[in-house]
Amino acid sequence: MNASSLSVVTGTFATPAGGEERGWLQITDGRIAARGAGAPPAGLTGRRIDLGEHLVLPGFIDVHVHGAMGVGAMDARESSLQTMAEHFARHGVTSFLPTTMTDGPEPLRRALEVIAACNGRRPGGATILGAHVEGPYLNAKRCGAQKLEWIRRADPAEARVWFDLGVVRLLALAPEYAESRALITECVRRGVTVSAAHTDATFADLQTAVALGLRQTTHTFNAMSALHHREPGVVGAALTLPELRCELIADNLHVHPAVMAVLHQAKGRDGVILISDAVPAAGLPDGHYPMDEGREVWVKDGAVRLPDGTLAGSTLMMNQALVNYARATGRSFSYLWPATSLNAARALGMETRKGSLDLGRDADLVALTPNGDVVLTVVQGEVVYQAAG
Repeated sequence: MNASSLSVVTGTFATPAGGEERGWLQITDGRIAARGAGAPPAGLTGRRIDLGEHLVLPGFIDVHVHGAMGVGAMDARESSLQTMAEHFARHGVTSFLPTTMTDGPEPLRRALEVIAACNGRRPGGATILGAHVEGPYLNAKRCGAQKLEWIRRADPAEARVWFDLGVVRLLALAPEYAESRALITECVRRGVTVSAAHTDATFADLQTAVALGLRQTTHTFNAMSALHHREPGVVGAALTLPELRCELIADNLHVHPAVMAVLHQAKGRDGVILISDAVPAAGLPDGHYPMDEGREVWVKDGAVRLPDGTLAGSTLMMNQALVNYARATGRSFSYLWPATSLNAARALGMETRKGSLDLGRDADLVALTPNGDVVLTVVQGEVVYQAAG
């Protein structure tokens, strides 16, 4: 649908403490100018929408998403990013980081150049907040669906090319190598968030990386050293080190619901970042699809796998991630909402602009049915998706 501006929204809002209240908010110049409980005051003008009993949350922020609808970040095409932005908005996402995959220097550079050119508001869709570079500085032992032949040690000259584009917000690497530790220091200097990914690091390695400034774990439990009672590994660090926020693919395939509950108990409302890790096959029916040059994946019953059975990202969307996480933890959407927005915004250092419905924040919001279906998505005051009926 064509985007249209809102001035006043009324409905049932999640509260910062995890409850719900009937209320209203006023939008001016794409930001939240005023809000309150109960009925809005008389005299507010402009287009209104009453969302009734539908739950209004801050718009979802997906910091780890490779693609959807047959296109992806590695295509290095503006049209692909636009398709992604529109598709994600239909599922409540108001901001996202197009996420690259391990590849050679030229494909990575081209992909990041296009993301840089498209950074910001996308018409009729979610906002691009920057790029997430997942790999290539990973551990081959934990490569998952990443291209094994292109995994390599951190190269400061290569990374400098990416940083100079001014678009990298999140970089995922294996922190157990000396080259990675040097790059963590450089990322911190440049304001780039660093996450531990596809790693066989020890608990001590993570302690060292955290001391240097690493602050996140990528798709926690997947492609990382597991918890053992004599060597806690990356999972043990994720669960116990308070500095770390933990990404979670809550699709009931990558992580069992009982383990999701363990993560929630360990990290609380503020320590989990729900992600989709969606790949280009997301949004398409079951079948065979190209993954990248020379590789294909099989999608069946929502699972994306390489021919050898390795999980290769997901078909998950953020609204379903929230549904699954709520079922796993026994908590409500209104309690868990920081995992879909505020925690990501804080991880990126953007919490004064994104991730909540506080005064002065961008008017990014999503309205949900009790089943988690998206009724309305608003990006900076513009309606970018509204369900029929």
